Amino acid sequence: MTKKRLSWWKIVLIILLTIVVLIIAVVGGYVIYMQASYYRIADNLALNINNDQNEKVQSEQKYSIITYNIGFGAYQQDYTFFMDTGEMFDGTKTQGEHAKGLSKEDVLKNTEGSIELMKSLDADFYFTQEVDIDSTRSYHINQSNMIVEAFPEYGNIFTNNFHSPFLCYPLTDPHGAVEAGTETLSRYYIESSIRRSLPISEGFLEKFFDLDRCLTINYLPLEGQENYLVLINLHLSAYDEGGVYRAKQIAMLNEILKTERDNGNYVIAGGDFNHDIADSSTYFKTTQKVPSWLAFISDDDLTEGYHFADANNNAPTCRGADMIYIKDETYTCVVDGFIVSDNIEINLVENVDNQFLYSDHNPVYMEFTLQK
Repeated sequence: MTKKRLSWWKIVLIILLTIVVLIIAVVGGYVIYMQASYYRIADNLALNINNDQNEKVQSEQKYSIITYNIGFGAYQQDYTFFMDTGEMFDGTKTQGEHAKGLSKEDVLKNTEGSIELMKSLDADFYFTQEVDIDSTRSYHINQSNMIVEAFPEYGNIFTNNFHSPFLCYPLTDPHGAVEAGTETLSRYYIESSIRRSLPISEGFLEKFFDLDRCLTINYLPLEGQENYLVLINLHLSAYDEGGVYRAKQIAMLNEILKTERDNGNYVIAGGDFNHDIADSSTYFKTTQKVPSWLAFISDDDLTEGYHFADANNNAPTCRGADMIYIKDETYTCVVDGFIVSDNIEINLVENVDNQFLYSDHNPVYMEFTLQK
């Protein structure tokens, strides 16, 4: 009897040790896979301009531009994101749930809704962010192709800023593999487009979630002039504890803005700043506290000769995704918009109040004139 009991315990021990070894091997192999798959796209990369148009921009004419983070087609009003956290005024903590769209049908519906909204605003230029081309989180729908096909009379530039191997977190709803970026559309001739890599965290885990952040810098020559309209599509870092890399990104952006203005160019930098750009942190009605992820930036943080286009906070452009969107309850603020050089007249700026129907962002629309 004693020998049989001892033998049984040995079998249990061997099984347990085998399981532990397998877990270590799987985890270790996954870490090696993630590290081996990681890379950064080269800086100062010339980008392809597809379907480039012939007509050039001119001074003393009015143009329009939109920036819109489409949220990879996932963020309908009842969608929450696993990385977003918040807190109600009564102290109740809130936490998002999902890592990918609720269904392929929902992602298609939201992407199509965002595109129809963009078309209805009929702008000359479009900056879009969080556009997926082949991602688990959006069921491998090529949103870039959908946008391009909807705007056949525009030049288009896709810039990859998120290329990730399969992220198995969270375990119950993995974010998966991601290929995504920004899309720039133009009714007018673009001579060249450059991808500039932004500083990001190289931490062991952080680098897989902070994207391969970058700027898309587009040079549009003016008819009969030697200078350019420079359009910069951007998507700055979020979830940057301490704001270290956000500060580095703003510093780099300011260097580029100064150089372009010194060269006599007209400059608009727009997109998702992931900063409150309009002193809006407590402006909109809510039942939630100001979230910890929100950073702040103003005209005082910009290089000389630039300012933010001001929509007077007519509507929020971003909602917290730690809870479903409920008007006047979910936290909202303004993080999307444009930096404009002082040789450009701003005719109109409007935060388009779409009630976050298709994304956790609303578009921002601006009309402007290049002063001679």
